[in-house]
Amino acid sequence: MARPRISATPSTEPGLDRTARGGAQAGPPPAGIDAADPWPQGSVHRGRLRVRTLVTLRWLVVAGEAVMLLTALAMGFSLPYALCFAIVGAGAWVNLLTGVASPGQRVFGDREAAAQLSLDILQMSTLVFLTGGTANPFVLMLIAPVTLAAATLPLRPVLILGAIAGLISATLAFVSLPLPQAPDMAAAIPLSFRIGAAIANLAGIALTAGYVRQAAAESARMALALDVTQAVLAREQRLSALGALAAAAAHELGTPLATISIVAKELGREAPTQAVREDAELLVSQAERCREILRRLTETPDAASDEVHERISLRQLVQDVIEPHAGVKGVRVEAIVTGAKGMKTPDIRRLPEITHAFTSFVENAVDFANSEILLSARFDAETISIEVRDDGPGFAPEVLAKLGEPYVTTRPGAEGSRTGHIGMGLGFFISKTLLERTGALVTFQNGRPHGAVVTARWPRAKIEAGDL
Repeated sequence: MARPRISATPSTEPGLDRTARGGAQAGPPPAGIDAADPWPQGSVHRGRLRVRTLVTLRWLVVAGEAVMLLTALAMGFSLPYALCFAIVGAGAWVNLLTGVASPGQRVFGDREAAAQLSLDILQMSTLVFLTGGTANPFVLMLIAPVTLAAATLPLRPVLILGAIAGLISATLAFVSLPLPQAPDMAAAIPLSFRIGAAIANLAGIALTAGYVRQAAAESARMALALDVTQAVLAREQRLSALGALAAAAAHELGTPLATISIVAKELGREAPTQAVREDAELLVSQAERCREILRRLTETPDAASDEVHERISLRQLVQDVIEPHAGVKGVRVEAIVTGAKGMKTPDIRRLPEITHAFTSFVENAVDFANSEILLSARFDAETISIEVRDDGPGFAPEVLAKLGEPYVTTRPGAEGSRTGHIGMGLGFFISKTLLERTGALVTFQNGRPHGAVVTARWPRAKIEAGDL
């Protein structure tokens, strides 16, 4: 068992944002996202309806309407077919103009998209008016434009379009042409049925749009958070690769620098003038300076040869994680490594995902711990686990249920944390995603009697380094 205690200054690396419990280092938000509100609904849904998408969906609607009218005609239903086909033709003409006037890849603006969908609602409702109003089962078509808006537009235009579709549905319950009937059948549709159908259509608009909007919002949040995760991981991998690059440079530059030093010394001995001799001596001194720099790089553990650089002992890993935070005033940050009796502490693969994630977890724990943070690593013949535990107030129940998902939240008492920063939840999502990519099972829970506990557990085969 080891219990290292390391003193160091907290990390102040630019570009990383310290967040409270529920949000770790996540870096600056992507362009167009307000740092004060990383998941605004307008940003989640804005600019996602392409011209090609709307035009394609409209052709499907127009084709369906035409097939419906032709079927009714073949079955002998009584309808104002001239007006109905005129309405369908008008919809086709508007769609053709839309497709021709704009390139298919262009994205509609919010107002333009709302106007286009309003035209669709008007075209559909006019056709339904001519074919029986809410007594016509095809009144359900009014749900489609509002649902498309819910998936692609901000909340305000969605509410406006929903209100328009709902008002038209209610109106069609009282005002419409009679329901078309075949010559050999007659049916009296009571007003109560038409009103009930209107209410059902209103409910369908609200529920379907609500379900779709929630699903689209979650999908957009996940995609945005994954983009940030990829950026963080790419940065960590680039930093990790610098060690191997330095090792290769130190090895490759050693020989030419030695040659330069020898030739410069020969030039100095045979220099015809004092000025040339001084230049040769300066060249020798600069070559020696370069060799000293390379020597220091070679002596740094991170600049070892590739095979060695790609592995790190479990003990060294926990020390590297706590080192940037061990100097925080008022908090003791400690680490322990324990294992099964008689087993040697394993070396694991040097994965930047693990280092970044647990550095973030410890940094968040520093914000809310009362006096102590413990980073413990345990291993046995089958598994390796790392745990971060603090003695602070722990996670609130509503936060604990959502940890590991990208969401906006605060931890109770965030205003009283050491940084005073309110978390976004994005950092924990990034850290959890990074760890799961290495094969870890990540859990969040509250300790007893208090405190927060974050644990990651791997099968040894997932992260253990092979023998040298």
